[in-house]
Amino acid sequence: MTFDGVGGRIVEAEAYHHEDPASHSFTGMRPRNATMFGPVGRAYVYRSYGVHWCLNFVAGEEPGSAVLIRALEPLEGIGLMEERRGLGSPRLLCSGPGRLTQALGITGADDGLALDALPFRVWEPEERPAVIVGQRIGLTRAIETPWRFGLKGSRYLSRPFRDGVPRRP
Repeated sequence: MTFDGVGGRIVEAEAYHHEDPASHSFTGMRPRNATMFGPVGRAYVYRSYGVHWCLNFVAGEEPGSAVLIRALEPLEGIGLMEERRGLGSPRLLCSGPGRLTQALGITGADDGLALDALPFRVWEPEERPAVIVGQRIGLTRAIETPWRFGLKGSRYLSRPFRDGVPRRP
């Protein structure tokens, strides 16, 4: 995926459902999470802990579901990502939701944008990669839910999968 020509391969994501107590949509629609209840294929961007922007893809058959994009393997616009992040290590440019949005230049102003139109470009991989499945990160509720997915063997993950089980989609 790219945003305004900067981006790479999605290597880690976490899923959230409206019946999931860890989801922003669990208590119903509010001004902050309204995008999650809109059409699928939109970007849900929110501020985490008042510091970092986080990018989610609104998805699923029921309103209130989204997928948090946790990490990318940088492939396009690496120089601009390094400038935005103030570092030169490709492995650390997009390895975490806050790092990813900073590297791509995504902010709250991008909440609600369609993922199938510029400045976004999202595509399916040519081959289905091997995926590791594990517990989500940084939660206090529903931590046992195995809805974290990562590209097996990727060195660009935000954190290792200690409990991961390889699976093919």
